[in-house]
Amino acid sequence: MQRVELSAFGLSNLRFNEVPVPAPAAGEVLLKVMACSINYRDLMIANGHYKTDIPLPLVPLSDCCGVIEAVGSGVSDFAPGDRVVSLLWQDWLSGPLCADQRTQSPGCETTGVLSEYAVLPATGIAAAPESLTAAEAACLPAAGLTAFTALTTLGQLQPGDTLLTLGTGGVSLFALQFAKAMGANAVVTSSSDEKLARARDLGADHTINYRLNDRWGEACFELTGGADVVVETGGAGTLNQSMAALGYSGRIAYIGGLAGFAGETSLMPLVIKNASVHGITVGSKADHLRMTRFVGQHQIKPVIDRECSFAQSIDAIAAIGEGAHFGKLVVSF
Repeated sequence: MQRVELSAFGLSNLRFNEVPVPAPAAGEVLLKVMACSINYRDLMIANGHYKTDIPLPLVPLSDCCGVIEAVGSGVSDFAPGDRVVSLLWQDWLSGPLCADQRTQSPGCETTGVLSEYAVLPATGIAAAPESLTAAEAACLPAAGLTAFTALTTLGQLQPGDTLLTLGTGGVSLFALQFAKAMGANAVVTSSSDEKLARARDLGADHTINYRLNDRWGEACFELTGGADVVVETGGAGTLNQSMAALGYSGRIAYIGGLAGFAGETSLMPLVIKNASVHGITVGSKADHLRMTRFVGQHQIKPVIDRECSFAQSIDAIAAIGEGAHFGKLVVSF
């Protein structure tokens, strides 16, 4: 079988390699991979900007949808022919995050899924929603679940509340779709008027071009009276404006660092508004199953910017850093 391997940090060190098809050990399943989705995290890992104490060579990517080809001994929840998705955290099954969880994720601490076949623990997979294609289902494990836990477990978003989500990547568009399904209002920012128009087509109530208005947080507050939940994907470079956008007793779900993780920030707005910032690290398997039910109930379809072939997958990992996509980038086998 063919797979992609990262031999050393840096995109130039991604290569295709031919290896034997692995066999599942006890408690594992062998998947024939149908589709993978790419997250910004995957680019950071490849460039050595996420973690450096990971085993190399490494097969990249954490998120896939596939069909089970074989199961190891002791596996009773799944059978050959089942269509499943990988979970980003293989060892966080339920409840609040503890020290001995969030330690094993494909494409980082363990072998990833950018491969024609992949072996995963049976505890680290879940049934793929019947309503979604393989490409759509592959978008759920990281981006979908991150948005869902930001709005539910942390955000406690209610009908009539206001969400602010930054940009139009996978997490942000999932947050928009989930918020509208929950009966909330949504504000979306982008530097592209074309992308903002597409966001309005998805249900955004207000859109703000941050390139034309660098005080977009204050603009959001003026438009809405303050956001109840902010899905913060920018990081330190956008946090001040996210706090300006926040309403009283609002919650910021801090997810990423597209604009950097370090910078000068005044936290006084959090005190004045009795507000909070909370880090989000995707979610547990139990959270994923709740999200899957929600996706099916509301017939939500992940937004895919484009699908590429396995042969184009290395270029696609690089492309996610350009920020030109609207939604998810997917590799289809």
